[in-house]
Amino acid sequence: MKAREALALRPALDVVLRATRARSHPLVLVDGPSGAGKSTFAAALVAAWPGRPPRLVRVDEAIPGWRGLRRGAAALGPRLVRPHGADLVGALDRWDWHADRRGAVERVPPGRPLVLEGCGAFLAGAEATDAVRVWLDAPYETRRERALERDAGAFDEFWASWESDWRRYRRQSGADRRPAIRVRLGA
Repeated sequence: MKAREALALRPALDVVLRATRARSHPLVLVDGPSGAGKSTFAAALVAAWPGRPPRLVRVDEAIPGWRGLRRGAAALGPRLVRPHGADLVGALDRWDWHADRRGAVERVPPGRPLVLEGCGAFLAGAEATDAVRVWLDAPYETRRERALERDAGAFDEFWASWESDWRRYRRQSGADRRPAIRVRLGA
């Protein structure tokens, strides 16, 4: 992370940390388009968390392929988010991206805060009325450059398809219009 971006994150990190203090089962949802800085923000949040750090789950671990954003994110609600809020064991149904098929199911024990990061996080936590929501964004060209650079060419052929699926999710869900802490990274 560039020093300038790290400084830009600090105020939003502080707001999130204050907002989660009094919650019995803290849940932070970090959503926004690919390349906006969600992973960077979530990692910085986990590092800044006082005491025992939260469990970080990346939504794309459960997305079933390049056209499965809504389906995968929606499944995280009843399988992971709802049990977390009830202090029960949740489940993360992983997707094996290399084999393009379902992967292992991971049990997620209760007792720690949860940070759910990725495209579709707001949909996954739609029923969580006490979740702290963070929306990250950046200009299209900045996002595209970051995403393609981050994945060292592995994502290049899928960018247009993913961006299309993302835009459909945003339009249909109105996720970008939900009340949230807003962070914009990049010029």
